[in-house]
Amino acid sequence: MADENVVWHEHAIDKNTRSQQKNQKACVLWFTGLSGAGKSTVAGAVEQRLHQLGVHTYLLDGDNVRHGLCGDLGFSDDDRKENIRRVGEVAKLMVDAGLIVLTAFISPHRAERQMVRGLLPEGEFAEVYVDVPLDICEQRDPKGLYKKARAGEITNFTGIDSVYEAPQSPEIQVENGERPLSEAVDQIIQYLEQHGYINR
Repeated sequence: MADENVVWHEHAIDKNTRSQQKNQKACVLWFTGLSGAGKSTVAGAVEQRLHQLGVHTYLLDGDNVRHGLCGDLGFSDDDRKENIRRVGEVAKLMVDAGLIVLTAFISPHRAERQMVRGLLPEGEFAEVYVDVPLDICEQRDPKGLYKKARAGEITNFTGIDSVYEAPQSPEIQVENGERPLSEAVDQIIQYLEQHGYINR
């Protein structure tokens, strides 16, 4: 709830100043997809490439934020919504710092992804859909979570007993089934170059 005694303060050093210092345009790359699609893997590989290019970044990973920032949340729809809200606000602060922020979250609901998009000015949010069919994700099952979900040991698991709403018009769609990781990275780097986020 808004408090009339809490007032936003403008500062002399702003987002544009910080971005210019870094020779880049700040934005959020929001990686979404089913568990096992490879969101963290692709996002991590993109961040490594950007680091090699001298780009200033930060990667927010779904599992990692649940060790601290969102450690008090479960996996109900309400908790998932709050998880994404918190991450969106952190990502917004990091964009204000002039960074290119990569986030790897299942973020199963379109409304929550749209909510984060709405936190940022036009052109500072790019949805990256890591598109892998459920059967391939389930075959991969790197954490054994699908097996547990099928056995009823985990409830509210996306793709099994909880819905995943795929993006309808993502800025970037990465098909990460049999495709080499390097091709996915190249696709995303090319997008960032073509839209003026990074310069080489």
